[in-house]
Amino acid sequence: MNYQKQLDDILSDIQSAGTQNSIKPTLLLHACCAPCSSYVLEYLSGIFDITVYYYNPNIYPPAEYKRRLNELKSFLPRFTSAVQNHVQLVESGYDQNDYFAAVKTDEQPELQTEPERGERCRRCYLFRMKKAYEYAAAKKFDWFTTTLSISPFKDADKINVIGKQLEKENGPHFLTSDFKKKNGFLRSLQLSSEYGLYRQEYCGCIYSFTARKEHDEKMQ
Repeated sequence: MNYQKQLDDILSDIQSAGTQNSIKPTLLLHACCAPCSSYVLEYLSGIFDITVYYYNPNIYPPAEYKRRLNELKSFLPRFTSAVQNHVQLVESGYDQNDYFAAVKTDEQPELQTEPERGERCRRCYLFRMKKAYEYAAAKKFDWFTTTLSISPFKDADKINVIGKQLEKENGPHFLTSDFKKKNGFLRSLQLSSEYGLYRQEYCGCIYSFTARKEHDEKMQ
């Protein structure tokens, strides 16, 4: 599937409708960190009225969760696209037990050592995106999506299938995306350098943390 082409078509329709209506549609943007948010906000904030939704109980340890959240909080008031377009930030809860219950790695320990982009990650996408959808529906947002697809280590197919499955007839629409396309990932690296953003060395969960640690030890 060409998700970027789908996104281009959606944005074109919204912008065409905007010539008759000056009110931007609302978008709840699930975000995992400041670097991944940077390009997406630059790309979309002129088209949507965006609220960034930070829900990531998968992140380990708690100090890393706080570091990524604080980096996002520090970045938004400094980022021109976010300031000019009045981007808001909502933090949801942090309980790692919710993450473990969602991915079921205690029941299926083989998932603990599974490489990224597999079933454990799919369950993690679903867990966080479902929470974002429920918030978007409760607050009557027009659209919802996630920054996750900007990473070359994330499975855009799984992300978009989940988004469309969550979409309900009377709820917010899912904004199809593969944000790494059109040099989106490269642009996020450029913005990270420009704003001095902290870029983490692992996805976030304890399993990716352990895999990264083992990799680094082998390289020594």
